[in-house]
Amino acid sequence: MPPNEPGADHRRRLLQAMGFTAAEKGLAAVTIADVVREAGVSKRTFYEHFGSKEECFLALYRAVSASALTTLKTAVAADRPWQQQLKEALNAYLTHMATSPELLRTLFVEIQHLGDAGAQARRTVMTELADFLVATLARGTRSEEEGRIDFALALAAVGGINELILQAVEQGKAAKLPEMTSTASEVVLRLARPVHE
Repeated sequence: MPPNEPGADHRRRLLQAMGFTAAEKGLAAVTIADVVREAGVSKRTFYEHFGSKEECFLALYRAVSASALTTLKTAVAADRPWQQQLKEALNAYLTHMATSPELLRTLFVEIQHLGDAGAQARRTVMTELADFLVATLARGTRSEEEGRIDFALALAAVGGINELILQAVEQGKAAKLPEMTSTASEVVLRLARPVHE
């Protein structure tokens, strides 16, 4: 659906309303009436886009994750050393995540309560982030002395970085996420291996 069509605007407003109400009340306490009231649309409009509040929340999770991944990708300058690409991309990612700490806390915590659908959505996002790391390090590799990372290690790095983000969120320190750039970069650098190995 093109972004300028009325339906796209309704969907955007519903996602924003879900983010606001879930951050305020917790997903379990949110009702569809809460979401449509906040979005300024009818229940009928809600059901034109989503089958349930859980489906709406999953769509929000995917949209926010896609936005964060886009931030990562646009922060990469392919003509720079891979270590610099990595650090700049992670800084952009963590800065992006820090802009909405309440929403971030809600997404990171509530996705774990949505059973198989939540686990699958989280797994998809983790896989996309790991693929990004693999591609970034491969693109930046110029000699046998420079690093690479295979998918399993990239996934482990993403999991570790996300755990650090979750800890910061739980401690009310989400606004300081950009300060974790060096630590997040170090996680990846330690797992990267020389190409000749």
